[in-house]
Amino acid sequence: MTSSLADLIAALPAEDGWGPPAVTETTLNGVPYAPFSKGDKLGRMADWTTDSKSERGGRQQYNRNYRDQQIYGAGTAAIFTAPVTEADEASFSVVSREPTKTRYGRGAIFTRGGRGARGAQQGARGRGGQVGGRGGRGGQGGYDNYSSRGRGNANRGGRRFGWKDYDKPQRNRDASINIKADWQLLEEIDFNRLAKLNLDTDEGEDVDSYGFLYHYDRSFDKAPVKATERRLTALDRATYNVTTSSDPVIQELAEKDEATIFATDSILSMLMCSPRSVYPWDIVIVRQGNKIFMDKRDSAALDMVTVNENAADAPLEEGSKEAINHPIALAEEATYINHNFANQVVLENESQRVDMQHENPFYNSSEETEPPASKTYKYRKFDLSLNEEEPMYIVVRTELDAVQKNAISGEDQYVTVKALNEFDNKAQGSGGALDWRSKLATQRGAVVATEMKNNSVKLARWTVQSILAKADVMKIGFVSRVSPKTNDKHVILGVIGWKPRDFANQMNLSVSNGWGIVRTIADMCLKREEGKFVLVKDPNKSILRLYEVPAGSFDDDDEVEEAAEAADAEE
Repeated sequence: MTSSLADLIAALPAEDGWGPPAVTETTLNGVPYAPFSKGDKLGRMADWTTDSKSERGGRQQYNRNYRDQQIYGAGTAAIFTAPVTEADEASFSVVSREPTKTRYGRGAIFTRGGRGARGAQQGARGRGGQVGGRGGRGGQGGYDNYSSRGRGNANRGGRRFGWKDYDKPQRNRDASINIKADWQLLEEIDFNRLAKLNLDTDEGEDVDSYGFLYHYDRSFDKAPVKATERRLTALDRATYNVTTSSDPVIQELAEKDEATIFATDSILSMLMCSPRSVYPWDIVIVRQGNKIFMDKRDSAALDMVTVNENAADAPLEEGSKEAINHPIALAEEATYINHNFANQVVLENESQRVDMQHENPFYNSSEETEPPASKTYKYRKFDLSLNEEEPMYIVVRTELDAVQKNAISGEDQYVTVKALNEFDNKAQGSGGALDWRSKLATQRGAVVATEMKNNSVKLARWTVQSILAKADVMKIGFVSRVSPKTNDKHVILGVIGWKPRDFANQMNLSVSNGWGIVRTIADMCLKREEGKFVLVKDPNKSILRLYEVPAGSFDDDDEVEEAAEAADAEE
């Protein structure tokens, strides 16, 4: 029975047997296929989360992620590899919307530098090196003691942004002005909207000029030698920064209908550079008829020169205000330095001074005991019109500090003089500034770049003021304390000059954006009735708020300030 069945099967032709016919070809309709196993487990068709470099051809490394995968037929994967033509395959990467999975799960620590960014903080390389932490193997990071439990690898990845931010003290600043309940909020504008405004204007024209200028002392441009460092000396010279509505020249120009908007360069520069500001400030806007006057209050901080306002770790405002590194004390020191530096770098030669068309409008020789400082007030007009049917002009009182001869043509060049100051490059609030005494001569670019970052709004305001005045050169001095522990003795380390437009390009400063802000605020006030408005920078947010205030709102503040000044005089 069995043999007869076997003989019957053997007698059958091959094509009539069970199963698929034996095929020796390795293609199906011209497409190659790889051998397979019935025991293969089906996985993902395409896994975008795995590292492509570890799977691209060749022998697979052992990994627990691949322990369930079969390697049957893995050697034939090269058949399906697309040929490399123009670009290297390794230069392409897949963009996934989902974040890459990590082995750490929900509690993963993500660092900016990755595992290869060694030595994020110097001094934490040896055993037990401490930077404020415990000092385990390799040194523990100074930010916290929980970064890498048991391994001491906190410094490999650098600083982790956002770590324990809830536990850091928040800087809640007070507003520059007391906002009362009867003030009506008209507009609220965030800085992102302000940064998108734009208005192209001309370079302006001179309306009138007052005062005189001394020549700039070019010897300050030379790098000083250690033995011949120049001390900053206090010179008593009469300078003025009168607000807009109190300026007799502006009052005269307003009566002649020279413009719609009137302002000073100090007030206007603050408004034009407002998206860069951090500290609180306010501007009083008065509309009389069809004219707008941008004023400042007597106690306003617009005249003060801030220090490291834009630094990531700005000077702390806690503690005693009498501390020499308190923001208020630093602002007073910087204002004192700027006043005396501008007077010291000019040659007070009466025979060579350059006189303007009119004398200083604020100086009265019969009342003043100090001689006037080298200063020219230029009243310049700019066109802010959007079309010819509705013209709008602004008159700005600008300032120039000195004059110098062009080295090539010999023509007079107008100069503005400002000063940056260094208080202590190792103290809190220094913003990572370099040591000026050792780095200013050799790494001038790095020093200037750091100041652009830490004092962005201050340098932007100075640049805008120089452009408004149509100055040819902007001189910036570098003044440092003789000793970091005292703030009454300073030394001049050097002076660098720039063309204002070139310096604005280096700072990514757009003057047309500033004009767009001015025109927008002016339109907001012009569409209202006559009255008084206050533009307030929020002390803790990047927001401007425009309030309409009743008449006489600041009279009480003035009386309080006068009473306080009288009390101080009696003491």
